[in-house]
Amino acid sequence: MAKGDASDGAAASGASPFAPPVKRSVTIAGHQTAISLEPIFWQALRDAAAEAELPINALIARIDVTRMAADDPPNLASAIRCWLFARVRTQDSPPG
Repeated sequence: MAKGDASDGAAASGASPFAPPVKRSVTIAGHQTAISLEPIFWQALRDAAAEAELPINALIARIDVTRMAADDPPNLASAIRCWLFARVRTQDSPPG
């Protein structure tokens, strides 16, 4: 599971959303990898995992599988940011 630190809640607590990336170690399919994301994206990822009732590593693994199916797969951090953005756009879209 991703390890937290004091900067994780910076965006949620009203601090600048332009905080620098924070590197976390996650385990995907039994392998550890490091991912650097800005705190606002770590928080959005935690929120999405909680909503899906999944551990954050499981959600990252799902995003990774989808990423690898792309014709020209982006790096994992970019894929996570794009997945989160698409998720928000879908939630904000009017039905129909």
